[in-house]
Amino acid sequence: MVDESGRQLKPSIVILNTGDGKGKSSAAFGVMLRAWARGWRVGVVQCLKSGEWNTGEHRAALELGIDWFEMGDGFTWDSKDIDETARLGQQAWAKARDLMASGDYELVIIDELTYAINFGWVPVQEVVAGVQARAAKTNVIITGRDAPPELIDVADTVTEMRNVKHAYDQGVRARRGIEY
Repeated sequence: MVDESGRQLKPSIVILNTGDGKGKSSAAFGVMLRAWARGWRVGVVQCLKSGEWNTGEHRAALELGIDWFEMGDGFTWDSKDIDETARLGQQAWAKARDLMASGDYELVIIDELTYAINFGWVPVQEVVAGVQARAAKTNVIITGRDAPPELIDVADTVTEMRNVKHAYDQGVRARRGIEY
């Protein structure tokens, strides 16, 4: 179907925020707020972050009634049991797949999913199939570094964040309200 200007009308789109720069998740959470303001039901699945982090975006989502699932156990390099970390990443993907397929959400954000793919916890073909099998009106945003080509191919919009300069690289600690 096309609109009066000849542009294709799709019931939903897939957005991928990747690259080594800051702002992949922040951009997704900006869209989260926009979607919420339009009355959309939004679900967020975080593949690495745990409930212990107390992030600002999570606090805001709770206030707004956005469904939020922190399913990881933190940074992989801090993992005390990498097999458990992998299992949690697989569970996060399963939760995201279920949200996308349910038809209950107009927007599902899958934060840091590329790590679960690149670490071999979730096959990229399974992710592509899950994204393609989503409910017709469910838009999806996926974030994370080093997105595989198969994920880029299935996305409608791909943005690569590039690190030009970052305070952390200059020894400045992450700042509450900016990074979390």
